[in-house]
Amino acid sequence: MRDPLQNPFPPGDGDRHSIWEMLVRRDIDAFLAADWATVAGDFIEEGFIGIDGRREANPDQWRLSFPSLAAYRDEWLRQARDFAGQSFAEDARAAIFATTTLEDVEINGDLALARKKFDGSLRKADGQIDVMKWQTVYYCRKHEGRWKICGFTGYLPNPMGN
Repeated sequence: MRDPLQNPFPPGDGDRHSIWEMLVRRDIDAFLAADWATVAGDFIEEGFIGIDGRREANPDQWRLSFPSLAAYRDEWLRQARDFAGQSFAEDARAAIFATTTLEDVEINGDLALARKKFDGSLRKADGQIDVMKWQTVYYCRKHEGRWKICGFTGYLPNPMGN
């Protein structure tokens, strides 16, 4: 059984190891703290693009919701602050890590395609269940000596298909 807090890529696989740290550990911890400054350096601002798949399998329904890093940052912060205002019946960090997998990273030169998937739920204090079942494909580039995010297609169904 996998340890959701353990990076599945050994330090010897430095590229994939650092991409996982950026897209999983740093992202989750920054989101829970609603601290954009922690992840701001993980993005390439120039040319950034974010596609919102709206949890639709049909690309005709996808939207260019984040035509800039600033647009994505504002939505990320809105979601993080909303999340921080909620009460949960379990450890939110442990639950989010348990629902998150990133085990498929394709690298071609200085570009990488990373597939991050969410499959699980989080119990709220009021008894409701927050279902976490979507996926994001990140486009990363080695920039200024380290891996950074240059765009993504996210909020896709998990699994894809009808």
